[in-house]
Amino acid sequence: MEIEQLVKDHAKGLGFDLVRIASAEEFVQDRDAALERLQAGHMDGLPWFTESRVRRGADPRTLLPGARSIICLGLSYLTPETTATSLSTSSGKVARYARLRDYHRVMKRRMRALVLELSNSLEAQVSARWYVDDGPMLDRAAANRAGLGWFGKNTNILTPNHGSWVFLGQVITDLELEPDLPLRKTCGSCVRCIDACPTGAIVAPYLIDNSRCISYLTIENRGQIPRELRPQMLDWVFGCDICQEVCPVNRKASTGDPSVWERTETLRQRHDTPDSGTPSPTRNGGLGLLDLVGLLRMSEEGFRERFKGTPIMRAKWDGMRRNACVALGNLADPEAVPVLREALETGSVLVRSHAAWALGRIGTPDARQTLENAASTETDEVVAWEIESALEDVPCPC
Repeated sequence: MEIEQLVKDHAKGLGFDLVRIASAEEFVQDRDAALERLQAGHMDGLPWFTESRVRRGADPRTLLPGARSIICLGLSYLTPETTATSLSTSSGKVARYARLRDYHRVMKRRMRALVLELSNSLEAQVSARWYVDDGPMLDRAAANRAGLGWFGKNTNILTPNHGSWVFLGQVITDLELEPDLPLRKTCGSCVRCIDACPTGAIVAPYLIDNSRCISYLTIENRGQIPRELRPQMLDWVFGCDICQEVCPVNRKASTGDPSVWERTETLRQRHDTPDSGTPSPTRNGGLGLLDLVGLLRMSEEGFRERFKGTPIMRAKWDGMRRNACVALGNLADPEAVPVLREALETGSVLVRSHAAWALGRIGTPDARQTLENAASTETDEVVAWEIESALEDVPCPC
């Protein structure tokens, strides 16, 4: 058997939906594009995305001396458990990728297992380093070069069979492998993702202003969400799928195998992988829609218990409560006034300021009275300004 086929068979056997091979030469064009976006301010809000990181991640041989090939992997996260079909007036949406277990662990355990299996099959130690999206590797550039998919105008990688609903991983190795060819596919004249983005974050084809993206605003952003962007965030509380949902390529995307997300124990026994000490999580299908009232009233301990082992932990307790306030304001359900009143009275500065905004959006007499009462006692300047601004948006009953 050819070594390239051996690599692909092992990867498929470990649950990866896609596997292709790229050369390990430097990604010069992608490096320059990333540096240009960084210098133009389109990556503002991501302090870890630095010039040195880009340069390091663009050259696989700096990540693994002696690198010859990159095994590019794709794992679909489009499963029945990631489908949320109903929405109440007090529910907030979570991006599909976050409705399952933390993909970093799922992917990395399988990539480690792939290297071990290849070493055993070849009866030689395979030198390798593996990355998901938390390392410097330019993952989409590698996937594009390998023909795993092509760049969509929303900057996601689009794959022929699984659309953009895939996690990307790369195993940089010293194995000399015949690379696959890039795909000759493009989005053509389609601009549906650009037109559909509610915050206008896709400022041009293949270019996103990170500071306007709902995913950034609800996850990486630790501070105030700009007032002018809050109404456009709709009911999203963690991430956003809008640009993917409207993409024609995703209409016929094949689902992945949901059992992959439950195979941790089997994989650990098979390769004697040390456990992290975290209980083996199963599917988290209930994360598609979150009860916003419950989320806002959730204690920090309750938050950790509920979302342990999921990507939602990245947004932090206060961040998710802030996001719940914004979603409740956009849903404008008068039934949310009591919980927003509680948040305005007892929450952190971050939560109080967004609760005030949400009450202004709801705009009922009860909401106005709550704001007026808070205005007479609030001592924090930021929250006081939010209360004043919210009151200006609510008609005076007199």
